[in-house]
Amino acid sequence: MRTPATRRRPSVPVLATVLRTEQDVFALRRHAKTLTGAVGLDARDQVRLATAVSELGRDLLRPAAMTALFHVEQEPAALRIVLKWNDDRAPSPESLTAVTRLLPQIRYVPAVPGASRPGGRIEIVCAIPELAARDLDVERLRALLESASPASAIDDLRAQTRDLIASLEEAHAQRDELERLNEELTETNAGVMAMYAELTVEHNDVVERYSQEHELALTLQRTFLPATLPQVDGAELAVRYLPAATTAEIGGDFYEAVSTPRGLLLAVGDVVGHSLQAAMVMGPLRHALRAYAAQDHPPHVLLEHLDHLLRLHQPGWTATVCLALIEPGNRRLHIANAGHLPPLLLTAEAAPRYLTAHGPLLGIGLPQPAATAYDIEAGSRLLMVTDGLIETRHDPLDERLRLLADTAAGGPADPDALCTLLLDTFGADPDDDIITFAARLTPPPPA
Repeated sequence: MRTPATRRRPSVPVLATVLRTEQDVFALRRHAKTLTGAVGLDARDQVRLATAVSELGRDLLRPAAMTALFHVEQEPAALRIVLKWNDDRAPSPESLTAVTRLLPQIRYVPAVPGASRPGGRIEIVCAIPELAARDLDVERLRALLESASPASAIDDLRAQTRDLIASLEEAHAQRDELERLNEELTETNAGVMAMYAELTVEHNDVVERYSQEHELALTLQRTFLPATLPQVDGAELAVRYLPAATTAEIGGDFYEAVSTPRGLLLAVGDVVGHSLQAAMVMGPLRHALRAYAAQDHPPHVLLEHLDHLLRLHQPGWTATVCLALIEPGNRRLHIANAGHLPPLLLTAEAAPRYLTAHGPLLGIGLPQPAATAYDIEAGSRLLMVTDGLIETRHDPLDERLRLLADTAAGGPADPDALCTLLLDTFGADPDDDIITFAARLTPPPPA
């Protein structure tokens, strides 16, 4: 994908849309795919650009509005997408790095403190065929955008899943080619140095292309995870997601935080397996949890609904999920755990302890026990993780759990800093995906 020259004539405005919700981010991705297809970009570049704007949209999503503008410029012929906002939000380094690898022509202009017009912007410019820009019919494009609207959010999720499948298949094809070339290079001897040099050039090219496709797959996977964490009085939340470093696949780890009629519901889960299919099972499972939580079910009933859904639509698959429901006032919490690692409760006055309420994993049709209630003190911290953080091939799990508890107890009280410490301590070159989810709970201020 080329970057056009910087000289521009006035562009033709095609679409301006406001982003406030996760569904708006789905729509932004759909608009980007529709427009890139209409102006002549190939399928691979359509997915790369749509994935980039989707990742930036979910990373920058706030209750305050953000605007996305789509322009088609005629000279030089280019599609320009601008995300802009009027507050001090900024993209995370992880998100900005990921999309810059996909599209090096991204330009980020941060907010300037004290400026007369506060806010920042991100601009993406990509070259398009000159004929597409010259013969542009704005009304036809707008009609095309309108006709591309899905019937439901599930349709958007399915479209995103299809792109994920296509990118993973491309990544796997590049990996197979890389393995084939590695075998040929191994068999090459000193007497055929000319052939060796030629294969080395081809090998490096395949490595670069495979790396790009794998980065695209991981970025797509992050769009299955929540765009933001809820703002709740008396609860400070922080989360970290780190993909496995030693595998070309993606995993089924997920997390969720949602305000419900019963209180703040926190969840961490893991679809058993490490593959494209595991990620595809994870996405609908997380969305189903949000939908069931809005119906005011107690935690163990939520798990039973998820178990039924998994057996009905994904027979043969299993998953572990731990739910923590924090009552309004933050004085009491309820734990329902379907086969997952126990959450860790940290208080100022007592030793750290694991909340060992436990039930069967999902997907096997066994009833879930009612959630166990625990009283909590002001300032208590709750830590939920997936097994990729602590499990190793050689160390007993009990020892790793004790090490995690000791490290967390001696770590900072701030949830964000605690997540960083745990990743620095346990997360070097992980063999499996990692999620660390931390919460600090204090009584909310009086109304």
